[in-house]
Amino acid sequence: MNGFAYVYILESLNRPQSYYVGLTDDLASRLAKHNAGEVPHTAKLKPWRIKSALAFRDRGRAADFERYLKSGSGRAFAKKHL
Repeated sequence: MNGFAYVYILESLNRPQSYYVGLTDDLASRLAKHNAGEVPHTAKLKPWRIKSALAFRDRGRAADFERYLKSGSGRAFAKKHL
């Protein structure tokens, strides 16, 4: 672990315009799990690629930002800026 928490947005290569927002301490490992079908919520739309990822030193702030990106205004923000 490198001390960062990552908020990430994945884009499905199987279905363009399908996205998933998540939070992890190990971005490469988490992407591998999504692409291996080990995450039930994303298994049907694999493979995935990282569209955006932001690193936070404070895990609480990362969790808050992840929650925001999953809201209506957060989805609009991500679509426009990320």
